[in-house]
Amino acid sequence: MSAEETAEILSIDGHQVRITHPEKLYFSKQVKVSKLDLVRYYLAVAPGALQGIRDRPIVLKRFVNGAEAEPFYQKRAPSDRPDWMRTVTLSSPSGRTAEEIVVDDVAGLAWIVNLGCMELHPHPVRTGDLDHPDELRVDLDPIPGVGWEDVRRVAMEVKALLEELGLRGWPKTSGSRGMHVNVRIEPRWTFTEVRRAAIALSRAVERRVPQLASSKWWKEERHGVFLDYNQNAKDRTTASAYSVRPLPDARVSTPLEWDEVMECDPKDFTIFTVPKRFATKGDPHAGMDEVRSSLEGLLEMAARDEAEGLGDAPWPPHFRKMEGEGKRVAPSRAKKAVAKEGVEAAASAPGRRQSKMPLIVIANSTSKQEAFDGLERWKERHPDVAKLLAIDDVLVDSMRGSSSTWTRIRVNLRHVPEGARPPQETPDPDDDPTRRWREGRAASEADEEKPKRARRKKE
Repeated sequence: MSAEETAEILSIDGHQVRITHPEKLYFSKQVKVSKLDLVRYYLAVAPGALQGIRDRPIVLKRFVNGAEAEPFYQKRAPSDRPDWMRTVTLSSPSGRTAEEIVVDDVAGLAWIVNLGCMELHPHPVRTGDLDHPDELRVDLDPIPGVGWEDVRRVAMEVKALLEELGLRGWPKTSGSRGMHVNVRIEPRWTFTEVRRAAIALSRAVERRVPQLASSKWWKEERHGVFLDYNQNAKDRTTASAYSVRPLPDARVSTPLEWDEVMECDPKDFTIFTVPKRFATKGDPHAGMDEVRSSLEGLLEMAARDEAEGLGDAPWPPHFRKMEGEGKRVAPSRAKKAVAKEGVEAAASAPGRRQSKMPLIVIANSTSKQEAFDGLERWKERHPDVAKLLAIDDVLVDSMRGSSSTWTRIRVNLRHVPEGARPPQETPDPDDDPTRRWREGRAASEADEEKPKRARRKKE
């Protein structure tokens, strides 16, 4: 039977939306969810889902083989889109432009879900002004081993700080292990200014609850719940409200009232329970667009931090080097560079920070589960070392390339006596999608260097 014969045709607000392979399972292990089930879920919560994405360019994160396979990101709008789907041209930090999809209505929502977009990833701008965000995004990301209770406590500290500054935050579960707090703001500030405000907020929360919260970018320096200020950098997106996440129980990023935060459990919010909650309780974020706040208080905090010597924080690696930004290198790598330059030179360098973080890479894999399986095998080979590791000594990095994602797991051996530290082994598994590109680049640079060496030798 052809795809045309098996397609389900939905009539939505005067538009015909074809759902291809409607019976295809997107979740098949803990629960059973087909593509058509996924579409019906989004139709049930459409007013809430649309509030987070309407009139915004959106990155398509496509799970074409379901939640149990790796997705890919697609910025450019498909060429075979319906003529009633709108697009807008958005520029990236590199200067490149892409014509991205804009979803304005329920039919458009169903159409992108048919493409495999379980998660909704809008930019924090409206199409009428692509240079000035109208949303500050606070992303609470717990490191491995940190519990939900700590996430909730940090969220309440965020709430208290925002209210002191006259800002209103709108909390939601991330749909995974963390929480998001979104703040609608006046579209007066650039991406750089909004990110600067987010850094100030992250540092202020860390000062309030230093044992629970961290504003440190490098994973080897983090502890507790990381406040990811870089989610406010241009070209970054996060899963918006009512997004379905690729966890085995089909969990949903769910808007909350503040009085629900300390009692809720993210496992309670799934594709099966949220439609009923939406129908009976309504959308806790229904009034979000009616509140626009000022960033002036946070920017004043940022200015005070800078006056006290706290400059810019590290940017994501694919951004160009920014004015005032410190060295964009992990402390452990910086230590190796310092050692190479010479211990004496390092000791005499004013203000140079030396890290004592001995890190080894355990696994690289496009499958998160296979990466964790590799970690367990490593622990079985080194049981005495594994017993000495603290919760935050296992660093799980979600790596993202231009069109692929993968998981890297590293271990910090800081709590292991130097003589008992195992050496760097070949990661197991060792599937890094960027390796071929990096090896090709290194070879190209080596070829370019050969004529230079030859000229220097003649001279």
